[in-house]
Amino acid sequence: MDDITELAAELGRRLQRVNAHVTTAESCTGGGIAEAITRIPGSSAWFEAGYVTYSNRQKTQQLDVPAELFATVGAVSREVVEAMVRGAQQKSLARFAVAVSGVAGPDGGSPNKPVGTVWLAWGVGDTVVSEQRFFAGNRDEVRRQTVKAALEGLLQHAAAEISNQG
Repeated sequence: MDDITELAAELGRRLQRVNAHVTTAESCTGGGIAEAITRIPGSSAWFEAGYVTYSNRQKTQQLDVPAELFATVGAVSREVVEAMVRGAQQKSLARFAVAVSGVAGPDGGSPNKPVGTVWLAWGVGDTVVSEQRFFAGNRDEVRRQTVKAALEGLLQHAAAEISNQG
């Protein structure tokens, strides 16, 4: 079992302990987070939905990301991933959510957002936490590192939820 599959399996165990579901809102990973989760037998008990919103139009149509954000801050931004995670939670009714948007390469980078720049956001209930990461490597490596970081963040939030329940 590879590391990403192990992370997804552990996520399932933790979400079942807190009786919660997760949803994904993905851009640069193209559904890779949802694919990793659904590799796990029985994931239908804790995985609600996956949104692959590669274009800005679909981020707005499917997840209610305000269209004006793309002109002001760009798709690869804290504001957009936070809106994506909120939209995914609202549409799916899942307690946990993760959203990612980044520049996987090999093209599309800029001085301000070079290839490997990724924004991630995690939502748990009413709380949203986001962070910018910089991953090295080719397109596949950036995408893989993003999937791994997304799952690791979900695991941290699920662990906190377990601790809160005592």
